[in-house]
Order: sequence, then structure tokens, then C-alpha cells
Amino acid sequence: MAKIAELIKYEGDNSTFIWKHPSEDFNSLTQLVVHESQEAIFFMNGQALDLFGPGRYTLETQNIPILGKFLNRATGDNSPFHCEVYFINKAEQMAIKWGTDSKVQYIDPQFGFPLTVGASGEMALRVGDHDGDSRKLLLKLVGTESHLGQEKLVSFFRAFLMTRVKTYIAQYMKNNAVSIFELDEHLTAFSEALHKLLIPDFADYGVTLERFLVTNVVRPEGERQYERFKDLYFRQYADIAEAKLQQQTAVIYADTEAQKKVIEAQATAKKREIEGYTYAQERGFDVAEKVAQNEAVGQFTNMGVGLGTMAGVGGAVGGVVGGAVSNAMNSVQPAQPAQPTQPTDDMAAFKAKVEKLAAMKEAGLISDEEFAQMKAKLLSDIL
Repeated sequence: MAKIAELIKYEGDNSTFIWKHPSEDFNSLTQLVVHESQEAIFFMNGQALDLFGPGRYTLETQNIPILGKFLNRATGDNSPFHCEVYFINKAEQMAIKWGTDSKVQYIDPQFGFPLTVGASGEMALRVGDHDGDSRKLLLKLVGTESHLGQEKLVSFFRAFLMTRVKTYIAQYMKNNAVSIFELDEHLTAFSEALHKLLIPDFADYGVTLERFLVTNVVRPEGERQYERFKDLYFRQYADIAEAKLQQQTAVIYADTEAQKKVIEAQATAKKREIEGYTYAQERGFDVAEKVAQNEAVGQFTNMGVGLGTMAGVGGAVGGVVGGAVSNAMNSVQPAQPAQPTQPTDDMAAFKAKVEKLAAMKEAGLISDEEFAQMKAKLLSDIL
């Protein structure tokens, strides 16, 4: 007979859901140790006798009443018996990988052509449904096997897992007009909806689906049709972005030019303020300077500068310039037939004209040489 076990405890790892203790021969003094987040189920002759929660137990009839009819009391409490012990790990196990075994085909709503996608992610599972019954998993799936780990459990659920995931993703993308290039924005919605859909399927087998996450959607990279759509999609948004950028650049440039003009105007106005003249006076200076640059006052009218323009310069300077030019023009007109006048009147007229010529010289309208020439001509006219 095999060695009779004296202590029974869980010796599996954290990735195990159900683990069967290798010993099957016990006696009524054997100790059973069940840790937190664990349960232990005793089987005898293929029948589940009892379920133990966290704690330390001695295998006696008072703990397992149904054992009484199997134990031989005549030989004392050391009577051996044969049974099986299964430990159920009820701790939540996270980061369990899943992925579609084939790609989902759907009609892309933006381009109207069939494309394929795949999906993968992680989930967290815990043995025990919402009623706390953890024996469902053992009775429905484990049977007589000694171990149930993450990989094997996922393989049991793969069929309806793939069906649910692939069907839902295709329907969601169709109903919500989700482009293949916008899938990453909907990963949270995928995860939440699929989690709700899959909870009942796992619960039927005594497993709680604590979390279900879609972390990646696999696009058909390298496929000719997909690459064409990707290029069109990129160009569509790139052209829009470039047009917006050019528009913004033009607005910034125009605003900069406007600001430059404002700054230049403010600087010019400050300069006039410091030098003590106005814009109208400055324009008068410009006109007077152009007039003064001509060879003779007799050419004023050839430049298209009328006496009215000179008179309209404005301000004190405008009055002086306009009057001086007007009188100077009159002074240099062809001599009219001499009229008999009194000598006193001729002298007064000569003096007035000379004063006006002097004012023109002071204003910079004529040079010293021109002043002398005009004065000499006036003298010759009255002599």
C-alpha cells in the first residue's frame, strides 16, 4: 500500500485554477490545510463529499459525516481510506492573453470595400460565479484531470470567445460607421461591450470574468488594397492640414505687415511731434522743395503745380509759400506797355516785390543767385 498522507495542502502555482493532490490514501488523523482564496473538495468513489473553506481540519467523521459509513471503527481512528482532494484557487488571475484565431471580414464604411481585422488583448478570471459556487468548473470541465491552468481554461472557452468577439467587432464597426483607421479610438467601447456579452458564458461554467480588455486591433498591413486605402486616408487629411497651415501663415503675414505699417506711422508721427510740424505742413514742405528745384520760377506752371495748390498747403508756411509764388509769378510775367505812373508808386511797388522775393528766398523757394537775378530785372524795369 502506498504511503498514507498525514498533511494535505495546496502545492500548485498562481497560474493554476484547479489542482488535485497526488495522494489518495488518508486516515482519520490526516490534517487538511486550506489557505485564503482557496477551497478544497473531497471525493470518494467519484462522489463529492464536502467542500472546505480556509482553515485547518482533521479528517474526522465530525468534519465529514458521510465518511463515517466508510471508516472501520474497529481498528481505531487510524483506519485508512481512499479518496481524492481537489484544491480550487479562487484568486483573481490577471493578464491572461487572448486573441482571435482568424481575421474578421467587414465592409469599411468610408471606402465601401471589404477589409479584414484581428483583435487581441487580456482578461482577468476568477473561479466562482456570482452565487459563489466554485464546483461548477470542477464538475463540468475538469472531470478526472489533475490540473487546470490558464492556457487550458482559455482553450475551453475559445470557441464562444472567438464567436462573440469577431461578431461584435464587425457589427459595431458597421453600425457606428467606424473606419479601420479609427479603431484605436474605440478600444474602450469594444472592451466594455464585450465584457458584458461574455460574462454569462463564463458564469455557466462557474467562472467570473472580472475584466476583458481589447488592447490591439490587427490591421491587414501589407495587403495591397489596405495600403491603397491608407495612402488615400493620409493624403485626405494631410492636404486639409496643409491648406489650413497655409491659410494661417497668410493671415500671420498680413497681420505682421499691418503691424509694421502701424509702427512706421507711429514713428513718423512722433518725429513730426518732436520737430514741431504737422502732416499738412510736411506736405507743404515737399511741394515747396519740388518747386525750388526747378531752374526758374517761370517753370512752375510746366510742372503742373497751380497757384491754388500752393495756396492750399495750409498753415503759416502754406500762406507764405502760396503768396510768394503767386506774386513772383506775376513779377516775372512779360512786361506790359508802360503806363504813366508816379515815381513814388513805382518805388513802392518795387519795394513790395523785392520783399516778396526775399520771403521766397527765406522759404528756400529760390536761391541767392535767382534772387539777385530777379531783383536786377525789377530794377531794370523801373529805370
